[in-house]
Amino acid sequence: MKKLNELYDCEYDVEIKGIKINSKEVEKGDLFICTKGVTADRHDFIDDAIKNGASAIVVSRDVGEKEVPVIKVKDTNAELPELCRRFYDYPERKLHMISVGGTDGKTSTSTIVQALLGSKNCGYIGTNGRSCSKFTRDTNNTTPDSDKLYMYLDEFVDAGCKYVVMETSSEAFFRNRLTGITYNTGVITNITSEHLNIHGTFENYLACKCQQFRQISQEGSAIFNRDDAHYEEVRQASQAKYNLTYGRGAENDLYIKDYVIKPDKTNVTFVYKEKEYNFDSPLLGEFNVYNLAAAMLTVLSIGKTMEELIPRLDDINISGRLDMLPNIGQDFYVMVDYAHTPNGITNLLKFVHTLNIKRSIVVIGQAGERDYLKRPIVGKTVCDNATHAIFCYEDPRSEDPKDIIDMMVKDITDKSKYEIVIDRSSAIKRAIDIAEKDDIVLILGKGNETYEKLKNEVIYFNDEEEAMKHLKARVEREKVSV
Repeated sequence: MKKLNELYDCEYDVEIKGIKINSKEVEKGDLFICTKGVTADRHDFIDDAIKNGASAIVVSRDVGEKEVPVIKVKDTNAELPELCRRFYDYPERKLHMISVGGTDGKTSTSTIVQALLGSKNCGYIGTNGRSCSKFTRDTNNTTPDSDKLYMYLDEFVDAGCKYVVMETSSEAFFRNRLTGITYNTGVITNITSEHLNIHGTFENYLACKCQQFRQISQEGSAIFNRDDAHYEEVRQASQAKYNLTYGRGAENDLYIKDYVIKPDKTNVTFVYKEKEYNFDSPLLGEFNVYNLAAAMLTVLSIGKTMEELIPRLDDINISGRLDMLPNIGQDFYVMVDYAHTPNGITNLLKFVHTLNIKRSIVVIGQAGERDYLKRPIVGKTVCDNATHAIFCYEDPRSEDPKDIIDMMVKDITDKSKYEIVIDRSSAIKRAIDIAEKDDIVLILGKGNETYEKLKNEVIYFNDEEEAMKHLKARVEREKVSV
């Protein structure tokens, strides 16, 4: 807590409890800063913020006299991160900041980094919320706005963390949510086409991915996937002192020499500093071999050793990724996974078909008000790689779910490869009901998320819970019919 005259050169000594940019979240004692968002100018919500208890307002245009102090600055969007730094006493300077970027694998790689460093020492911010050994809490965005980000970093400082690993999305760089942050270490997983609704072109998207490496300390470390098609472009953006790579070639700092994927584990052979390490990983699939390599090299660059890291692999648990539902009497498999990009879906299905299964039945949709160019690619990718697809809604927001699905199926020539069940719960039920012995039902796109965004409301919805409900119902029906 600070006073307004500690934050600004002014006469007001009112106490400031927190900083907010959403008037609906304002509580008594908060400072409301009127940033301009994609669809809203927060100057229009000043009266609402005051009604909710704001003790002061920061603006960038004249708003007249108000019943609370008003501070005027040149640009509230640029002011926000600086204000938050001052309010929270520069928490990013007290932590080793680790940035994880890429199209696919950010959550998995970040989670592995946290497990290898230990949740007592390392906080996590990303798709699965924010967490350390002392708490697990939700977040609104993969990479939050500054008012929340610096509050979260301050929480980790208070919890005694030395490191923070955070997923840094291209949208966060595009929206300037991360402006001014210097990272000690940065790692990238891969780059494939994504979020073109925001960036406009792939070149713009790539530029935002490169921004991560422009914000690494000149004394820091940058970790690259040498096998990625865009390795050279991203590598050239780095200003870090140490530039390290992982991949399948012996020229890499961490050399992926070999791996054998088994139903319950992956046997991996890595070479680091000319020494060979063979071990079992609980993570499945080739894509997770790369995620593991990215995470291990990141932690090795901080000063840890392979001998320290390998025993910690058993602590890895990536929520919402490859979550296999328990067997409660069925003779088929049901898996929930977050995969939602063409590359992620291809890699997942490629792995699944190495298992002893007969058919793969995929339940999937695409989010409304998001990258519409990706929709037909995702639809065709699923039908090209799975046995059968059931297309449904997935966070349609203001869009008509049927319109989204029509875009997904427009390039699929074999109509027998899919069906449309718009309601997501009904689609999950349908997949479970048609599954036969040794089939696998894959429910993709949401992972462990607990909501669906429908028009103007957000409803509680969890893929795993819905799947268990329908799975139990089927098992019970079959018991009765015997």
